[in-house]
Amino acid sequence: MSPSSLRRLPFLLLALGLSAFAAEERPLLSLQPATARPGDPVLVTVRGLTEVPTGTLGERPLRFYPVHEGFQALTGLPVEQKLGAVVVKVSAPAPGAAAPVELSRTLDVVPPGWPERTLKVANKFVKTKPDPQVQARMEADKAAFATAFAQAFAAPLFAENFAWPRQDKITAPYGDLRTFNGKKQSQHFGTDLRGAVGVPVYAANAGTVVMTRDAYASGNTVLVYHGAGLYTAYFHLSAMDVKDGERVERGQLLGKVGNTGRVTGPHLHWGVKVEDLWVDGETLLKLDFAGGAPAVTQRDKP
Repeated sequence: MSPSSLRRLPFLLLALGLSAFAAEERPLLSLQPATARPGDPVLVTVRGLTEVPTGTLGERPLRFYPVHEGFQALTGLPVEQKLGAVVVKVSAPAPGAAAPVELSRTLDVVPPGWPERTLKVANKFVKTKPDPQVQARMEADKAAFATAFAQAFAAPLFAENFAWPRQDKITAPYGDLRTFNGKKQSQHFGTDLRGAVGVPVYAANAGTVVMTRDAYASGNTVLVYHGAGLYTAYFHLSAMDVKDGERVERGQLLGKVGNTGRVTGPHLHWGVKVEDLWVDGETLLKLDFAGGAPAVTQRDKP
C-alpha cells in the first residue's frame, strides 16, 4: 500500500463505520407470514422508529402499538382477498427531517386450498326462517357478540406467543366450505379440535374474558380479548370455568369440551378474530411476536 493510501486509511475506515451505523439505524419493515393465504392473520413489524407510524395492508388500515425497538400491527386478510401481490405501506414522522419515513413491502397471497364437505345436523339449525322464539334468541346472541367484540384498542395483554387451547387432532380446519343437509352452504371460520365431553380447554394466551354465554349456534361460549384488536373464541363447551371480566393467563383452564349449540358431535371450535375478521388460528400460532422462529404447527404433530 502506498504512503498516500496509508494516510487515507483512517478516513476510509471512519466512512465505512458511519455507513454501517447508518444501515443499522435505517428503519426495517418485516411481515409474518412471508407468504399468506386469504383468511390469514398478518403481523407487521417496524424496527428503528421512535414515532408511532401509520400504514395500510392493501386497503386495510394498520393500528400500531409499541414493542421493543419499534412498533407492531396485527391485521388479517379477508377470505375474499384476491390472489397476487398486496402492498404494505408504512409512514412515520422523522424527527429533524422535512419528510416522513416511508416504507413498503409486498405480501404474496397464494391459493388457500380449502376443503369441501357435507354435514348432517338437526333440521332446526338449517331452516330458512327460524321460529320467532329462536330468531329472538339469535338476535340477542348477535348483540352480545357485537358488544364483546367492541373492546377499546390497547397494547397486547400477552407477553408470549400463542398456544393451542388443547392438543388433539384437527377434525375441520379453517376455511372449510360446508353444505348442511344438502342445502345450506357456509364457510367454517374456525378450527375444530377433537375431544370427548368434559376434557379441558385452555386459554391460548393471556387476556381478559369479555363474554361467557350460552348461545344458540355456538353453545356455551367463552370469548377472550388479548389486546391489539385480537380475540380468541371457544365454542360448544359443556362447562365454562371463567367469568366475564376475569383476567386469564396462557394455559389457564377456561372450560371443558362439549356438544352444545349447532354441532355434529363433541368437539372444540376454536376461533380467532382480528380487526373484525375471523382468521386462521393455525397461522396465528406460527407468528412470533418477538421476531424469532415460527412455532411448530398442529399438523406437524402426530
